[in-house]
Amino acid sequence: MGVVEDRLKALGLEVPEVVPPVAAYVPAVRHGDLVYTSGQLPMVSGAMVQTGKVGDGHGLVPAADAKALAQACALNAMAAVKALIGDLDKVTQVVKVVGFVASDPSFTGQPGVVNGASELLGHAFGDAGIHARSAVGVVALPLDAPVEVEIVVAVRD
Repeated sequence: MGVVEDRLKALGLEVPEVVPPVAAYVPAVRHGDLVYTSGQLPMVSGAMVQTGKVGDGHGLVPAADAKALAQACALNAMAAVKALIGDLDKVTQVVKVVGFVASDPSFTGQPGVVNGASELLGHAFGDAGIHARSAVGVVALPLDAPVEVEIVVAVRD
């Protein structure tokens, strides 16, 4: 286990198995020194942790729950990267994070939700975890997921 996974372990987390694709794509692709992940959903042990739209009110996923789900998405993205390159310590920079939040029309807290992914990546990768980011509200996500996260990382051989 390397430095990145030791940092996750200190948080009580571990890199899960790669989530199998639910359509015609692969979890991650390497092009040169960049690895692009497909959008990762908050799946844990093969099951969606929570479904629905994010917002305030009855029947909605609270923003705090969605932030934790974004962290699960980031762990799944890390799993996709690890499966491709073998060792997360080969990541030299988290370049970009894109987070999609299935939002109730009145919800505008997408950046706070996607912080669940950003904060985890920063903790796991240290200075190499500092990244550019987009946090986007959308009407719906696959399998009624509240959050989806994709990352782009630079790697060394």
